[in-house]
Amino acid sequence: MDIPASLRYARTHEWTSELEADVVTVGITDFAQDQLGDVVFVELPEEGARVAAGDALAVVESVKTASDIYAPVAGTVKAVNTELEAAPEKINEEPYGGGWLFRIEPDDPADRDTLLDADAYRVVCEEES
Repeated sequence: MDIPASLRYARTHEWTSELEADVVTVGITDFAQDQLGDVVFVELPEEGARVAAGDALAVVESVKTASDIYAPVAGTVKAVNTELEAAPEKINEEPYGGGWLFRIEPDDPADRDTLLDADAYRVVCEEES
């Protein structure tokens, strides 16, 4: 199970990158994509959408189930990964790279610091395994 130390994690299995150009990149973790199985469809949020932390704003469907994806921080959706519409399997292949879902400009960049670090997220994964 890959849990990069540079990222922050939500208990709902989303990751966020470090703040770059006033935005954080968000995706689902390696653990989450493994639990879902082969991803076959992604419903992404609209650019410009305002979200509160914890809002469901995307859906990832796999051969097993559909899963809501939640905003790890409050803010505005600045970009979505439209490549996933034609190639949703990128989520399985590169959960921390080309499989990112959307980018949010946080209302308060410090909110990212309230998310779990890699060690704390690893404990969450072990409890759910």
